Amino acid sequence: MPDNLLGNEKVNLLLVNDGQDLAQMGLDQSLSSLYEKWKIEPTVAVGISAGQERLLEYGIANRPDFKNRGSKAHLYTSFIIEELLPFIDKEVNVNINGKKAFAGFSLGGLTAFDIAWHHSSVFDLVGVFSGSFWWRKKDLSDGYTDDDRILHQMLKESSAKPALKFWLMTGTDDEKADRNQNFIIDSIDDTVDVVKELLKKGYRRPLDIFYYEMVGGKHDVPTWGKAFPKFLEWAFAK
Repeated sequence: MPDNLLGNEKVNLLLVNDGQDLAQMGLDQSLSSLYEKWKIEPTVAVGISAGQERLLEYGIANRPDFKNRGSKAHLYTSFIIEELLPFIDKEVNVNINGKKAFAGFSLGGLTAFDIAWHHSSVFDLVGVFSGSFWWRKKDLSDGYTDDDRILHQMLKESSAKPALKFWLMTGTDDEKADRNQNFIIDSIDDTVDVVKELLKKGYRRPLDIFYYEMVGGKHDVPTWGKAFPKFLEWAFAK
């Protein structure tokens, strides 16, 4: 919770998947520093700790991957929309009248994207750090093509253009895998392809889409912790 609110401020809301990592990421310090520098508006930040069924609850609702991971993503979506948000409204003693953002890391980022995409009446912004955009319906050894990537296919099939803005981040050392042998790691390829699909729908860079490729960035909490203040400043700038 932001301190010393007078009651007349615009107050934002940030939900973050894998909230158990936020302390290590230094979220409190990042927010305090940005407040002190007058960089961002007051923001209620809610970290949602992942449970033991993370690999089932995270993913794309009603579209599990080839190992049936994400088979409970629709239940997690219902939890966010029908339980968590009303709980926050009840528990937080301020009027959240600003932007609402949903962010996440790796598979949590994919999940945040999916939930915000289908609930743009609730959310305004999406933040995805090293997103698991590889999420696929076929194993690589089972005749896989890039058309088997579930989120990309969802975007292609969707006739909607939700009123959202997107902050997407990858690191150049996010992984080593390179499915198509084009000397670009898959995490970058998959994220850039998400950007391309969004552009096809009429979203614009940099107005609607911000893509950050961190040189030396890895698939780990320290990398995301370094990137997170930049996301906060983009999302909730004064």
